[in-house]
Amino acid sequence: MLWSNDRKGNSWESGSYSLSQVARAKLYTIAVKGSNGFVCIVERSWANTTDDPQFWNPKVRAPHCFNPPAARTFLPFFLMKSKLVLAGKSKAEIAAAIASALDKKDLPPLAPETMVYMMSKQQYLNDDGKSWHPHVMFYASGDAEKSWGANLPGSPVMAAYDPEQRVTTFFVLTSEWSDGTPGPPMSH
Repeated sequence: MLWSNDRKGNSWESGSYSLSQVARAKLYTIAVKGSNGFVCIVERSWANTTDDPQFWNPKVRAPHCFNPPAARTFLPFFLMKSKLVLAGKSKAEIAAAIASALDKKDLPPLAPETMVYMMSKQQYLNDDGKSWHPHVMFYASGDAEKSWGANLPGSPVMAAYDPEQRVTTFFVLTSEWSDGTPGPPMSH
């Protein structure tokens, strides 16, 4: 499911992936078009790195809402991986295609201020992380974990580097789910 928040009917473009192309390719169905530039999707397990043991887990459902810079410059990674997965490519072929696209600059460079909300209680991130935590994610190019003081004792920020996408994800836990109910205790 893909929602584009452009109710004016403008075509959302992200590299070579426009909403109309995505809908025609049946990767995602546009449920609602909005006007604020956010795009919300439910990511599947193949959003993980190809060496992740959960890569093919059919139970994974990860509701994401991408802000406009993330929709333009980070979402194309997942859309490309989705297209490759649905074309029956192997993990090695997917990793090679992502690396090639990055090297050739076929994927857009990560924009500053990219942010993604994951506030749905109905997330199923992996077999151990059902309804893990409501959180917001920020992205930075390269291995930038230490620049934010992430993963340090007492830091509210966690980070993970994805060498395939060449991006660091910073996770900031929040205290409530999107429905206003309290999230699990915030510790890591």
